[in-house]
Amino acid sequence: MATITATAPRSGLPGFLRHPATGKLLLLAVAAAVLVPLANARWASGSWPHALTVDLTEPLGKASDWVIDNRDSHPLFLYFFGYVSNAVVLSVRAVYLVLLAAGWAGVTAAAALVAWRVAGVRLALGTGAAFLACGLLGMWIPTMQTLALMVVAVLASVVIGVLLGLAAGLSDRTYRALRPVLDTMQVFPAYAYLLPVVLVFGMGVPAAVLATVVYAAPPMARLTALGLRGADAGVMEAVESLGTTARQRLLTARIPLARKELLLGLNQTIMMALSMAVIASVIGAAGLGDRVYQALASVDVGAALAAGIPIVLLAVVLDRVTGAAGTVDEELGGDTGSRWTGWAYAAVVAVAVAVAGRLTDRLDWPEAWLVNIAEPVNRAVDWMTDHLYSGVPYVGGTADWAGHFTTWVLDPMRDGLQWLPWWSVLLIVAALAWLIGTWRTALTAVLAMAAIGVLGVWGPSLDTLSQVLAAVAVTLVLGFATGIAAARSERCERVLRPFLDVFQTMPQFVYLIPVVALFGVGRAPAVAAAVVYALPAVVRITTQGLRQVDPAAMESSRSMGATGWQQLRQVQLPLARPALLLALNQGVVLVLAVVIIGGLVGGGALGYDVVFGLAQGDLATGLVAGAAIVCLGLMLDRVTQPTDRRTKKGA
Repeated sequence: MATITATAPRSGLPGFLRHPATGKLLLLAVAAAVLVPLANARWASGSWPHALTVDLTEPLGKASDWVIDNRDSHPLFLYFFGYVSNAVVLSVRAVYLVLLAAGWAGVTAAAALVAWRVAGVRLALGTGAAFLACGLLGMWIPTMQTLALMVVAVLASVVIGVLLGLAAGLSDRTYRALRPVLDTMQVFPAYAYLLPVVLVFGMGVPAAVLATVVYAAPPMARLTALGLRGADAGVMEAVESLGTTARQRLLTARIPLARKELLLGLNQTIMMALSMAVIASVIGAAGLGDRVYQALASVDVGAALAAGIPIVLLAVVLDRVTGAAGTVDEELGGDTGSRWTGWAYAAVVAVAVAVAGRLTDRLDWPEAWLVNIAEPVNRAVDWMTDHLYSGVPYVGGTADWAGHFTTWVLDPMRDGLQWLPWWSVLLIVAALAWLIGTWRTALTAVLAMAAIGVLGVWGPSLDTLSQVLAAVAVTLVLGFATGIAAARSERCERVLRPFLDVFQTMPQFVYLIPVVALFGVGRAPAVAAAVVYALPAVVRITTQGLRQVDPAAMESSRSMGATGWQQLRQVQLPLARPALLLALNQGVVLVLAVVIIGGLVGGGALGYDVVFGLAQGDLATGLVAGAAIVCLGLMLDRVTQPTDRRTKKGA
């Protein structure tokens, strides 16, 4: 009877009051009713209170001055950083000289033979064609410079990542300690890494390599830890029952079982290292990135494309080869002896081709084989600028679109966010994070947002947030629509695939040049570049999520007479909700990654502060803005990634 009495009032409540979200909102409203009047009485201003800010200019300035004053005399720099710098320079130079000694024919043959052994003839032909295209575009030497830097940076990233991953995979305490560090390293803008590295190592190759290592090592560490921690429990128990030591279990069971995760980590490390190729050129790294950066400075779209295409080709080839390495046993078959024999034959052929090139004095790419694409591309861009930039009848030009987007979307969003009282922004963040997660999620999001105010960059951060929200909204509309079309049509997916490959591997800087040519400078071009950069990932994840919907559910709805639109709305989209939320999260992360790059073309706000800090050597401005972007990324990640509490309880 007591149970009936206790539950009867709850069953009589309206449906919306029985929803868990209602209870969260009511509790948050009660807390707000108590705390907001107190905050408003103490700090009446709508902007972040100055009393709650911490000025880091003086301590960071002193740290910067100390490094500059002691860089040439302190033992830490002379006997540690100096040796590290020399080792990096010697390693990159050694790899570069080996590539030059092999000649264009030797390098091309070696790359094609590696692809053949890993993934078969088709990828070998594509790899050879990609390297030949680099030479045809007149980018052979810059390509070798970038490849030399990549080899050293990737090897260092893999070694450091595997060591950290082993520590995190074998120790729960280390895993918990490393997780927030890796989170911060991955969210921290790549551009912001350059300032402290340049401060310690100066401009040049060492700074470029070490910044790349810091940026590219976290995926290797994460996936190594994931693979080791996810080893099959039954297999591990069986191995342990044989009396093996911890070291033997690691070498004979855990690492072999984590092979796919390790190869995926290698793949992701290579992709992230290559994405740093252009950014690293800002601090003196030669190669393809330097050519792209110079073209950006002169708004030379043709030259940027000529240097950007080899970067894309390298990225696609390395992505395919490392991805295929995960299934090499299943694809090629055969015993270990025959595979080693195949590798030996491939090495002999590559060496023979390199020696033949040296004996015939054909090491350098022949000038007669160069293809100049810069001029026709620039003519096409000039035509587009002349005919599309402004004055198009009825629809207006791209400059008009950029102006309207800024006036009607970006300005109102920025002004609206900056008009809101600071405490209301925190409440909105808390409500959104708590509705889709737990109180820990909401607390993390609120603390991340509050940290922005404490750093003293509340206004610029809300400006950046408005650009991110606008770019994410456009990305999701275009990405979901395109992903749905690709999921429902095999032909559409086949047509889109090469475009998605190219756009997903194109360096961020390359996007800015045609965007500036068409839209001018300002916040709208920065948003456009972010949309183009984030769109491929959203399309891919949406397509994959919709295609993985249970066929039985689709057949059941079809048998009940549901139309294609009804199937999409009532079956596919609800069942693909986790994939769609992942697409949202990735869209936010990728858009935020271009915020700093957008600062170069008038995006302003935090992106400009980071760029200004690097250009002026202002450690305080650059690092504070970078830290604020990290906090924004952390907040947006928590708001866009729901926590399934039922899953946690079940686990």
